[in-house]
Formats: sequence, C-alpha cells, structure tokens
Amino acid sequence: MKGLRFIGLGFIGLGLVGLSAMAFSVIAAASEEAPAELVAELTQFCKEIAEEEGTKGKSEDVFVLECVNDELEAEGYQKLKSLN
Repeated sequence: MKGLRFIGLGFIGLGLVGLSAMAFSVIAAASEEAPAELVAELTQFCKEIAEEEGTKGKSEDVFVLECVNDELEAEGYQKLKSLN
C-alpha cells in the first residue's frame, strides 16, 4: 500500500507542475494587446450599456473605458489607458 500511496503523490506532483505551467501561460497571455476590431466592438457594446443602464455616476468616457477594460481583462488581454 505504501508504494501505491507514493505513486499517487507522484501524480499529484505532476498535476501541480502542469497547473503551474498553465497559470504561467495565462499570465503571459494577459500581456497581449487586444486586436483593434475587438476594442471597437467592446467600445460600442459598453456605450450601449451606458445608454441603457446608466453610468453609475461616472462620466460616460470613464464608464466605457472601465467597461472595456473589464471585458479585455476577462479575455486575457492588456487593459487600455485610453480609448483614443
């Protein structure tokens, strides 16, 4: 039984190494810039949200930038400093 327990721990160790490698690749992917077409689509989407649901007391420009950045970050892209 001790031998089986050791083999099981080996598989767990390999799994942890694999998860670490995946986490690193996700972090590396987060540094990619989003394609301009995606930014344009998200900007339009966020402007529609601002019109329909309001901006929560923020200026529309600030609201839209935060909205776009939230969406970009969820997709693994870099945040933008501005939409210009």
